[in-house]
Amino acid sequence: MAKKINNSDTFSSLPSQEDLEFLEALLEPEDATYPWNPADEESEAYFQELEQQFGMEDLVDEEVIRLSPDFYNHLDTLWSGITSIPDYNQNLQQSVVLNLQETLHTTFCTYVPQQFLNAIATKAAEIFAARQLISEQLVECVQTVLPTWGTEDLLVLARPFAYAMRSSESQNPISALSNLKNSEWTALSEVEKAKVSLAIASYAFTQLNKSQSEI
Repeated sequence: MAKKINNSDTFSSLPSQEDLEFLEALLEPEDATYPWNPADEESEAYFQELEQQFGMEDLVDEEVIRLSPDFYNHLDTLWSGITSIPDYNQNLQQSVVLNLQETLHTTFCTYVPQQFLNAIATKAAEIFAARQLISEQLVECVQTVLPTWGTEDLLVLARPFAYAMRSSESQNPISALSNLKNSEWTALSEVEKAKVSLAIASYAFTQLNKSQSEI
């Protein structure tokens, strides 16, 4: 029993981690601890070093304050460049539409009203990059000017034009209009109007493809 008590006393007398850390701090060399006596000559170097550190911090703060306007102005410049990208894309899209409208007007103004040509050009440029079948793109363009036509009916008429575009066959859109002679647009039948519109739409996509390949 006495042996157990002795072992217990020995265990409880061991120093704790906190005691060891405190002892280590007391045994550190004097030059590594805070000089508790400010009148000591060796304390002067310690306090001078602290003052230099504080002075450097003040210089850093002053430098930050001085340079911050230039920094934020640079950020504003970068941000304005990023925000201008949508405007650039919009202007580019408008330029593509205007050029295509002019091309269609020059080629087909004799046969088709200008507002029809403008509408087809605008729609073609809008959906040019869409992941659609060629025939579906042609139909979507034509429905812009002939909204009463059903999709399935137009798809039937669009097949020859879509095939020619896929096979890269040479196309002469004027040939689709050759049988119209001097007929007015308003005098054409609905089927003739649909075929003419499909021919113009296929020509529009061909021009857009050429423009893209030249970039």
